[in-house]
Formats: sequence, structure tokens, C-alpha cells
Amino acid sequence: MTAKLTAVAVKNAKPRRNRHGVADRTWYPDGDGMYLVVQPAGAKSFALRYRFGGRTRNLKLGDAATSEHARNGALTLAAARVRAAEARHQLERGVDPAAHRAAAHAAPGADDSVEALVAQFLTLHAHAKTRAGSAQATERIFNKIVLPAWRGRSIHGIRRRDVVALAENVATDRPYLANRTCAVLSKFANWLLARDVIDTSFCAGVERPHREVARSHTLADNELRALWLACEGEGAFGQAVRLLILTGARRNEVSCMTWGEVDPERRLWVIPGERSKNSRDHAVPLSVQAWAIIESAPRFAGCDYVLSADGLGPVAGWAKAKTRLSAKAGIVEESWRLHDLRRTFAVGLQRLGVRTEAIEKALNHVSGTFRGVTGVYQVYDYQAEIAVALQRWADFVEQLVSGEKRDTVVPMRGRRQ
Repeated sequence: MTAKLTAVAVKNAKPRRNRHGVADRTWYPDGDGMYLVVQPAGAKSFALRYRFGGRTRNLKLGDAATSEHARNGALTLAAARVRAAEARHQLERGVDPAAHRAAAHAAPGADDSVEALVAQFLTLHAHAKTRAGSAQATERIFNKIVLPAWRGRSIHGIRRRDVVALAENVATDRPYLANRTCAVLSKFANWLLARDVIDTSFCAGVERPHREVARSHTLADNELRALWLACEGEGAFGQAVRLLILTGARRNEVSCMTWGEVDPERRLWVIPGERSKNSRDHAVPLSVQAWAIIESAPRFAGCDYVLSADGLGPVAGWAKAKTRLSAKAGIVEESWRLHDLRRTFAVGLQRLGVRTEAIEKALNHVSGTFRGVTGVYQVYDYQAEIAVALQRWADFVEQLVSGEKRDTVVPMRGRRQ
């Protein structure tokens, strides 16, 4: 039995000499038809030898890396074995891997360009199978990061080193965006792989450049009070932030609220599934304070958005608004995010003694308490408990802002008519 190659053997392999003492091309077997090929000048590559259609064929898998880390697209021993296994899988399906690769790499036309395949991916996958917000975020990454760097290139010329270089360049200033870019490219590569456009993923083995840590920050009572007061005079932005505080909804859910989603009779806001993260309709009972904010919002002719700064579309430009509010509230801008208001809302309900199930329903979560079998059979919507909880939370915030000293657990106030 032939011994398998090792990384050290690959690094130290040299061409053997023929009987005349001249270096000759040498094939070192690894097993199952894979070889390390060393040229007379010392260049090394991996190849797969197989039979197809009654003939013996050779398929170059790629240049061999001479260290533990692949450089310039070269293959480590492990990566070469993976590529050889993929080629053998094609053989099992009756496909000649050498002919398939030749056809894929031969003079690629417009359909093989990165921009053409990105357009197909966005249409057939991102916009068709993911939420609108996710699809838009994916499209922004392609338009602002990927295409400016790769436009005009064939998809068959994209290598891992291209992904690494792109991600590291973005990570210099925007580490979280670099991680998102890697995630989007990985999904794109897997989509291409499933459609048999490429043979291997150009994201395989690429590590995300930034180590992310789950956030747990919530605003302290004094910060929450200062932020609420800073919203005064900020128009639609101030109203939006106050609704984020009172409802625990997500930023895009609040900013894109429409008059058609609000039921004035029941004082209920129903977020449609196409705008919610889990694609499920979410009913939010509106507290007296939240309803007062909505009622005070100006209505623009021809604009269905509740919160609009110009009467043409929903509030936008959140980064500048957050900078302005932070300065007015005296809060270090880098110390908090708008999503922290959602976490502050959840912790606030816990402080008021609200049941965990009601909190998760108020947040429109389907994980946690409602995962697995429980989520299938637990169909009670907790709407009555949520309505009470949101009113108690709004009362607490109002008392926090006014400076009135009352019990931490605030009793439910009757609704004003």
C-alpha cells in the first residue's frame, strides 16, 4: 500500500533524476489517483489521474503550497485532497471533471462576469428568498464594495486571496462591515456552487477578519431620561426614537410605519410579516404615550408614512440624527446604538416583573422560550399581558422623565379618552 503524502513530504519533495543524471518530472502518489507532481525545475502541483471513456486522463488540481498556509491561490495538501474528492464526485455522476473545467474556463462570456452573476444572485436569491431589508443590505455590499473591486472580471478568476484582500481592506475602517462582506460573498459562492457555475467556493477557508462579541449594553435610567428629553424639537427623528423606547420595535419597523398599519379604534399597530425579521405579523398594543406621539405626527398628502421628515419617504439619515441626539443628551456616541433601546426595553419589562413569555412575544421572538415543540403548540398570543406591560413601561418612562418618585413597579394607568 502506498503511503500517503504529508505536508513535510510535499515541502521537501524534489524531482528524481533519470539514468543520465538529469532531473525529470516526478509523480509522488497520495492515493485514490491523486499525485504531487514535481517538475524538473522544482515547480510543484497536485493532479488527479483517472480513467474516463476508456482513456486515462490527468486533471491539474492546482499549484502546491510549500508551507502550511496557501499563498497566491496555491493549495495545501488538505485543500488538494478536497478538490480531488470533488472531482471524483463528478466522475461518479458521469461527468468528466477535466472537460467540465475546460468548458467553464474557456473564454468566458458576459454571463460569466462577476457583475452579471451578481445581478442574477440578487434577483433569484436575495430579493426572492430573503427579507426586503436583508436583500437591500446585500445589494449595498455588492454595489459599494464588491463590484467596484471586481467589475469586469470572470467569476472563474476569483480566488480566496481576492476575498481575503477585499475583506482586509474593508476591515481597516469598518470591521463589522468586513464580516458582513465575507458572509455575503460566502452565500454568493455557495449559490454559484449549487448552480455548477464554479467547482469550488472561493470563500472556503477564509476567516472573518473581525472577532465579534455579542452586545449586552442597556441605557441607564439617567441616560434614558436624557435621550428622551433630547428628542424634543427633533421632529420625525425624535418621535421615532421615542417610539423605539416605548415599543421595543426595531429601527426599520418604526421608521417605515404606515398609517395603514395603525388601527386607531383599538390603538394597535400591526407590523406586516414582510417587514418583520421573522416574517410574521406582529401586533403592538400602543400605550397612551405611544399613541400620543403617533397622533401628533403630521400627515402629508400622498405620503403614507407616519414618520416622515419631508413628506416624500420614511425618516432616513439615522447616523447624523444619532450624532446630534448624543450630543444633546450628553451621551458618548460610540457608547450606544439604537438597537440598545430594544434591549433596554426588554430589561425594563423584567424590572417591572413582566413574565418572560410576554416579553418575548412583545419582542416578536420565536426562539428562546418558544423554540422547538413549544413554539408549535404554544399558540396563545399574550396580547392582554403585552398591552398591560407596554403601558406600565410607558408610565415608568414618563415618571422617569418627569422626575416623580414612585414605586419601581408602576401600576397600570387608565387610558385617557
